[in-house]
Amino acid sequence: MFMGNRGVLHDDERRIVRFAQGRRWIICLTDFKDRRRPLMVPGNYTELFFMDEATALAAGHRPCHECRRADALGFRDAWAEATGNDRSIGLTELDRHLHEDRLASRGVMRRRTAEAASLPDGAMVAIDDAAFLVQDGALRPWSPAGYGAPRPMPASVEVLTPRSTVGAIGAGYAPALHPSA
Repeated sequence: MFMGNRGVLHDDERRIVRFAQGRRWIICLTDFKDRRRPLMVPGNYTELFFMDEATALAAGHRPCHECRRADALGFRDAWAEATGNDRSIGLTELDRHLHEDRLASRGVMRRRTAEAASLPDGAMVAIDDAAFLVQDGALRPWSPAGYGAPRPMPASVEVLTPRSTVGAIGAGYAPALHPSA
């Protein structure tokens, strides 16, 4: 459903050579103003693709301010409410905060354990290296093809979605979900 960007991750032979470049990790529409481009052009950003927005948010991205302006502003406002920051925070400052929140160390995503019942719908969690969507008091198993049938929620889970993004979802930002959800 969405395309992402976290900088130039590939070399001239289209091999992935880095985890990220920079702090601006965004979630874009796959169709915007009839723009077309070849994938993985040397020297240009590496296109990433996400099944849905919950998946992209769990990967540490935020809505693009160009192709998804209303969503970007809604996310920023919900994030500011959840974190106690000013709603007029600039994108560069927002990206700095998100970058600190999403990474434990270079190339390693930050995870934490939480009570599953405390998480809002739209957060992503992991159990035994499998990913799940929190939805309606249950967990929906994630796969590249879509979400599976709901499963009971355990007491605690490993949270994939960065803490402040979980806060933004809890403060009212509703991620766009794959139709299978």
